[in-house]
Amino acid sequence: MNLAAAANETLAHYSNVLVYSAMAVYTLAFLAHMAEWVFGSRSKVGRTAAALTAPAAAPAAPVVRTAQRGGTAVLERPAVVTRSAAGSRDVPDGPGAHGGTEKGDLYGRIAISLTVLAWALHVGGVVTRALSVQRAPWGNMYEFSTTLGGAAVTAYLVLLLLKKKVRWLGLPLVTTVLLDLGLAVSVLYTASDQLVPALHSYWLWIHVSCAILSGAVLYLGAVATGLFLFRDRYEAKLADPDGPQPGAFATSVLTRLPSAASLDKFAYRVNATVFPLWTFTIIAGAIWAEAAWGRYWGWDPKEVWSFITWVAYACYLHARATVGWKGRKAAWLGLIAFVCYLFNYFIVNIFVTGLHSYAGV
Repeated sequence: MNLAAAANETLAHYSNVLVYSAMAVYTLAFLAHMAEWVFGSRSKVGRTAAALTAPAAAPAAPVVRTAQRGGTAVLERPAVVTRSAAGSRDVPDGPGAHGGTEKGDLYGRIAISLTVLAWALHVGGVVTRALSVQRAPWGNMYEFSTTLGGAAVTAYLVLLLLKKKVRWLGLPLVTTVLLDLGLAVSVLYTASDQLVPALHSYWLWIHVSCAILSGAVLYLGAVATGLFLFRDRYEAKLADPDGPQPGAFATSVLTRLPSAASLDKFAYRVNATVFPLWTFTIIAGAIWAEAAWGRYWGWDPKEVWSFITWVAYACYLHARATVGWKGRKAAWLGLIAFVCYLFNYFIVNIFVTGLHSYAGV
């Protein structure tokens, strides 16, 4: 074994160590996020729930006053009263996973700190994997999965740096990343190796990196969409005092989330922002296909399901712009679109034979 090969093998070993270390710290972050939710439940949740069930006070009618200016009575401009759209709910956002308590907030901050540490180890594992193979670290499903998880955590931390109130995403995100890495190291793991000939192209850096970033951001939108469905149903029950009311567990959890309107807006903005990138991903793949196989489109299963995913998200965005399909109907379309993305990644890569069958599993 020459010196270069030995160095690459050492880097591959360090990459595995860093990934396993990241999993250990993610586990601690998961426990801290759980503690935030547990201690946050013993807080102002009851008072917040009562405030949600109380009917909103009707805005006072504009008052027209007169003022004497010289010998003439002048009508003063009334204050503008802003009313919500018809059929919408005036429901405030919840206090967050910490529930408004100091202890819950402390555990939440610890969870974020641990998530940052785990992210640093995670990214270090991806970078050392790239150094060991001397190429982009997403040439097979193991590398794609580890990079995708790191990209999802990166997107979450960027939102926190931008002062967005998204700490409620921490628990589902860390849980999913742990499952993703566990699947990667146990089922999808592939030893460091060179690429198949079709992947020897600079388009690997462009096309696949865009697919990874798109998937990471679309995942955040899918989580918000799923939580919107639960929160919307919760608010609908509160709005109907004669119907069945939410249980204690549902009240404790859902009361601390943002309102249904906020979750719906967040999911829409995330999906709408990343949709052009997903469009470019498909276009870049077609250009790469022409360079590698001499045609832009060949109805390969991977190509077909990428296009199906694009159509599903296009339908979701169109539905959100259509009055009759806003809310729950559009949300279900958004979840179906993300399921198409997952199907394209796992089922098509592993079980369907095609030109893209180089998962390395």
